[in-house]
Amino acid sequence: MKNRKIKLILVLSTVLLLLFTSLNVFTSYVKMKKTVEESIGNQSLIAAESIASALDKETYWKFLNNPVKNEYYWELTNYLVDAREKLGALFVYTLEIDNPKVSNVMIGGLPKELDESYSIGVVCTVPEKQVKRAFEGNTYVTTVIEDADHGSYLSVGVPIKDEAGKVMGYLGIDISVDTLNDIKGKVLKNNILLFFFNGAFILVAIGSFLLLQRWYQKEVAKEVGYTEDTYQAELKTLITSISSLRHDFTNHIQVLHGLLQLGESKQAQQYISSLSKEVLAIESLKLNIDHPGLSILLQTKKLAAENYHIDMNFAISHDAFDKIKTTDLIIILSNLIDNAIDATIALPVAEREIAISCKMDVTQYVFKITNTGPKIIENEHILKQGYSTKKAEQGKIRGQGLFIVKEVVNRYNGKFSIDSINELETIAIVEIPLK
Repeated sequence: MKNRKIKLILVLSTVLLLLFTSLNVFTSYVKMKKTVEESIGNQSLIAAESIASALDKETYWKFLNNPVKNEYYWELTNYLVDAREKLGALFVYTLEIDNPKVSNVMIGGLPKELDESYSIGVVCTVPEKQVKRAFEGNTYVTTVIEDADHGSYLSVGVPIKDEAGKVMGYLGIDISVDTLNDIKGKVLKNNILLFFFNGAFILVAIGSFLLLQRWYQKEVAKEVGYTEDTYQAELKTLITSISSLRHDFTNHIQVLHGLLQLGESKQAQQYISSLSKEVLAIESLKLNIDHPGLSILLQTKKLAAENYHIDMNFAISHDAFDKIKTTDLIIILSNLIDNAIDATIALPVAEREIAISCKMDVTQYVFKITNTGPKIIENEHILKQGYSTKKAEQGKIRGQGLFIVKEVVNRYNGKFSIDSINELETIAIVEIPLK
């Protein structure tokens, strides 16, 4: 029955990891598509500003004073058609925006063979939200607009200003979705290695996770085994830690995408080189400890400490620690280390340190956890059941960890003390007699 529960936990954990991984990959893909659209929109804004600044303002004023298809109209049309061809845009045109809801196309920027179907002052498809921005004198970028006549496109607009800085109208550029999709396809193709790298990292993480769990189960069975509650608690810690690593890795992918978008291939290669070391980070967690249960616990806590940027060091003697049940050893150290982590994360990252010592002398085991953190003020109350220095949280019982440690130590006629030796360092010591 117990093995069945453990297998169920492993299966559920694997499914959750795969689910979170798939969600992260999908989110990265969506973000990348959005980034491409934003990047193209920003580039089109720059192009629009350049076209607007080079437009003959005097000719445009003459056209606006008599908005018909006259010589001024055709001169400006030729300029916009030329700009459209050079950009590869769907349309380049000018707008009149005299209210915050609707804009009107003044010069459509169409070749003469297409211009006959177009009338000056026709209502434009720019959404009201962007029209309002333009009415207030700002540039705008739309999302993809679905147009029954011209298909799907993204639109940008910038003000056309005269020499005095007065807004004469707006210059708009429409970029076809086909162009967007073509660029997205190229970006995806360029980043496909990143997705494979991402997947490889997940396989390493899941594989290492499963190997650690299998080893954990075998070695614990040889000793005396953990209680089910302790096992589940440490398993949840692993899941949380690996999920946190994945979240950080997703951010790395976004940075790489940005570097590639900017054409910084050398920097991207250097970044990938540094990340390759992180893929093998789990291997570096292996500790040379004879006691299997203690080894698993400390590896789990070290992984959790790394997620909080805590410098955790170990001094573990080569001893079986067989005079204390594995379950009780885990209860003692797990609670003390968790307490140390909670205290340490209250400090700036550079000051977060935890030292764990497990030694044996002639008469006793000595377990010592030293951590930086706020000074303990009320020593006489800290070992009482229900007492906690942390803020109360709804649905969460506080003040149990150190009380449980004291109870376990008392069963072995041992000693337990915890005190702050200065303003920033606390030491917890457990002594268990060998007899």
